[in-house]
Amino acid sequence: MADGLTRCSRLRAANGMEEGAPGQQPMSRRSSLRRIAAAATVGGLPGCRVGTDSEVVVYCALDNDFADPILTRFQQQSGILVRSKYDVESNKTVGLVNRLLLERKRPRCDVFWNNEIVHTLRLVEEGLTASCSVPRTEGIPDNYRSAEGHWYGLAARARVLLVHRELLPQPQWPRSIHDLVRPEWRGKVGIAKPLFGTTASHATALFAHWGYQKATSFFRDLKQNVVVLPGNKQVAQGVAHGRLVFGLTDTDDAIIEREQGAPVEIVFPDQRSGEMGTLFIPNSLCVIDRGPNPQNARQLLEYLLSPTVETSLAEGPSGQFPVNQDSRVRSRVDPGDGIKWMDTDFNRVAQHWNKVAGILRDQFAVAE
Repeated sequence: MADGLTRCSRLRAANGMEEGAPGQQPMSRRSSLRRIAAAATVGGLPGCRVGTDSEVVVYCALDNDFADPILTRFQQQSGILVRSKYDVESNKTVGLVNRLLLERKRPRCDVFWNNEIVHTLRLVEEGLTASCSVPRTEGIPDNYRSAEGHWYGLAARARVLLVHRELLPQPQWPRSIHDLVRPEWRGKVGIAKPLFGTTASHATALFAHWGYQKATSFFRDLKQNVVVLPGNKQVAQGVAHGRLVFGLTDTDDAIIEREQGAPVEIVFPDQRSGEMGTLFIPNSLCVIDRGPNPQNARQLLEYLLSPTVETSLAEGPSGQFPVNQDSRVRSRVDPGDGIKWMDTDFNRVAQHWNKVAGILRDQFAVAE
């Protein structure tokens, strides 16, 4: 993954190219020297909070394939150099959150772009986020933004079952996440390790929804029945290549395999009467309190919450679902016949994280 705070990034700046803006014209020698100094300040001195007038530091848990084009456009339009740091797939979201917690006394990040909500709410609870009012966000539902402006949701993914249609006739397709623990599928179905990213958020939401006894039993059975893979992308690829009959993954990973021609179909689970519905997980954005570039952070936040960005994420490779109700686009993953979404209070879910994380570590920390 790309890391905008690495020596490699600073060398790109020294060579006259702004990170995240491929093909940009070389800078003058004087401008280049200023960039080198700025890069050294942000990336070379651990804990230093000194920023510049012309950069913003972003920690991003969304895949860089999806985020980079958007951050590059912001950089080109604003003239603000974007320094981005991404998580690795096997440590999704949690690695950046832990880094933010470690840096709390001397923040180096300006904006945290999370690919889910639970860990953003943890940062709010820890007092690491700044209040930032953004105009024209009234279309974002109340449960997907902070009333005090500490975080905002945008562009969601759904937690779905991806099925290999040549290995499983349609009458046998799974219809619920409970199908993952059916004995006949032992060793033939997969999930991502539920310690990181959206899989961890999904697990925590299930504990909050079902209660600890039922959820603990479900995940114990799940561990015995499924193949546990490093990330959702690997689950989708496992199904696409026929190594798995079906698996639980995110819509962005699922749609990529389908559009690359794999014989797979996307199933939105738990849609029948009496079932809980499919979990809907927006990205979330927050400004880090006392970050080095607060004015640039606000400018980036406003840009990321603009209709242009949700449209880009909906129409782009990840096919994400717009959160802002004023949006005029629809994800191409949306089947169009109405999706029953799981009723989820993410603030309540976040309160369960620490306890649930301990339970899941005990069960899955050594999972292969």
